Amino acid sequence: VCLDPCEKFQCPRGKVCEVNEKYRPVCVCQDPTTCPLSTSLSERVCGTDNKTYDNPCLLFTTQCALERTKQGHRLHLDYTGPCRYVAPCQDKELVQFSRQIHDWLKNTVVHLYEYDIQNPGSLTRKHRKIVKKIYEIHKHLKAGNKASHLLSNNFEVNYLLNVYPVHWQFGQLDQKPADGYLTHSELAPLRGLLAPVDHCASRFFDECDSNKDKNISLTEWCSCFGLKDGDHSKELHG
Repeated sequence: VCLDPCEKFQCPRGKVCEVNEKYRPVCVCQDPTTCPLSTSLSERVCGTDNKTYDNPCLLFTTQCALERTKQGHRLHLDYTGPCRYVAPCQDKELVQFSRQIHDWLKNTVVHLYEYDIQNPGSLTRKHRKIVKKIYEIHKHLKAGNKASHLLSNNFEVNYLLNVYPVHWQFGQLDQKPADGYLTHSELAPLRGLLAPVDHCASRFFDECDSNKDKNISLTEWCSCFGLKDGDHSKELHG
């Protein structure tokens, strides 16, 4: 029995597998006419070219067809839903957005501990130990404890509240593969969540990639949140 070389060969979105003259599987751009017909307006997506596509398949086939051009290099999924007018994000607004996302990450980590209390085992032992510390410090500061000013100047507290949540989110996104860099597809879940609700989100993620190589390193990620050089390499032990 002759096995189809393409049977277990995976191609990125926008491409399909074909067998070449050497009977080897290769990825080629998918014909956009083979994309499934859209049955609902909810399938529409907005590309980073500010163009609305009827479904993700059409966006990714377009991206593939343009992949060797500057236009294709910049084309990605921006957010779900049709494109809409987005006011330019000013520099001061971008700084404020960065702070808001930073606070949101801290609150997300706090909620992780609260969730683990109700659902024991959802966190690893090491992660739970760290998250518990963050939860307790956050609770102290929120209550206006008299020692709050001492906590705010403590290195460990600064790491736990300001650096760890940024590291944690990077690790959550860096999964396909976990190689120390965030690709556009790895960022898509977070970008898709924030871009429709804040006009600074797209600029924030674009500027995180400071060297414009289409990958965001941990150093670049930390810089996006205003962390100083070296913060990304600090770790706590015990």
